[in-house]
Amino acid sequence: MIDFAKMDGLAPAVVQDGATGKVLMVAFMNEEAYKKTLETKLVTFYSRTRQRLWTKGEESGNFLDLVSITEDCDHDTLLVKARPRGVVCHTGADTCFGEKNASGILFLDYLQDLIRTRKNEMPEGSYTTTLFTKGVNKIAQKVGEEAVELVIEAKDNNEELFLGEAADLMFHYLVLLTQKGYTLADVVQVLEKRHK
Repeated sequence: MIDFAKMDGLAPAVVQDGATGKVLMVAFMNEEAYKKTLETKLVTFYSRTRQRLWTKGEESGNFLDLVSITEDCDHDTLLVKARPRGVVCHTGADTCFGEKNASGILFLDYLQDLIRTRKNEMPEGSYTTTLFTKGVNKIAQKVGEEAVELVIEAKDNNEELFLGEAADLMFHYLVLLTQKGYTLADVVQVLEKRHK
């Protein structure tokens, strides 16, 4: 358990994007902020200047959705993984260190985690839930349909339609991988072996 007493009731909280791994900001949590973060799933800190709790995004709307919290080996610092809803820094930058929070290819890991969550929870009204309900044969069929649609669009020069079909294929491919119990990392391992 985190030892808040070491620093007079506070612990530094390093906030990292749960999808990209980029460090977004550093702030402090006290025990109350820590508990509120776990309860609400919105990252909350203790403001030393305002002497009160503040949920990141309470004024800007750029909340940090909690992915996980772990403590370091000395039990006095927290690593908070989160999904930012917009920019993190009050200056308008992606991070408080002026860095760009590259999403790109790393977003696929986040998307597959979300698909896995949908499979585990099966929320009503979710398109992904309907796919999982139909089973592997229908999911595989949908991947085939999307692949054909991509091939058809590849013959033309409409960038928007081509990329839209490519995105549809990628999404359904991730659903199929998840249904079969595999991840993109498993596919990458095969590609790495072939590359060697």
